[in-house]
Amino acid sequence: MDLGLQDKIALVAASSRGLGRAIAEEFAAEGATLVMCARGDEELQRVAAQVRERNGGRVLAVAADLADPRGVDAVCGAALREFGRVDILVTNAGGPPPGPFESHTPEAWRAAYALTLESTVNMVRAVLPGMKQRRWGRILNVTSIAVKQPVQDLILSNSLRAAVTGFARTLANEVGSFNITVNNMLPGYTRTARLDQLAKKIAKTENVDESKAEERWTSEIPMRRLGEPPEFAALAAFLASERASYITAQSIAVDGGWIKSLV
Repeated sequence: MDLGLQDKIALVAASSRGLGRAIAEEFAAEGATLVMCARGDEELQRVAAQVRERNGGRVLAVAADLADPRGVDAVCGAALREFGRVDILVTNAGGPPPGPFESHTPEAWRAAYALTLESTVNMVRAVLPGMKQRRWGRILNVTSIAVKQPVQDLILSNSLRAAVTGFARTLANEVGSFNITVNNMLPGYTRTARLDQLAKKIAKTENVDESKAEERWTSEIPMRRLGEPPEFAALAAFLASERASYITAQSIAVDGGWIKSLV
């Protein structure tokens, strides 16, 4: 299936590892020009070189902390200077730290807000005018299964990712007439560094082996296994394509059936 991404410029946040990297690699394989960003410059440049070598396309790598508005300005500004536009925006960020409500200070809440919600709003603000002018765009937000079924011990993520969902759902109504789609992608328990972090937290709190955390998760998943980042990235490539031109305002889970709700 030709997804029609050959001439598109895609900006993928937090793309040096995990889900962001998988999405960037999938876009590159489809022929899209990439703008990659992450906080760590050394690792980002290494990964960008690998993506470039593997696919032969254009890749711009910009190190920045997207929780800081100046970081958003740096990445989006570099993309517009280098390529003149951003057709596809994938907002993404590492998850806020786990823990119950009383373990998080006001500073932790402010940091989670900046990381998860404010970075998304700022990135959209930077690229949306050009999308509207060209009357084409794709905005994809990596959120979490937690927006449909809250995950225990993740109150920061449950709260702030739900806010991103509300933002995106409303924005989709406002920009649909400009041929811009806005969708949320909800990863389930997927084999990433974030999941390793959660497993370590469970192991420490409950004094068990980390493998017990994975066994618990897989026992709750109808497919009885964790997801793999490329499986998630395949959805991103489809939603970014012309084939998905009538799909907007949706929150789509890639979770092996973990969410128990009907819709």
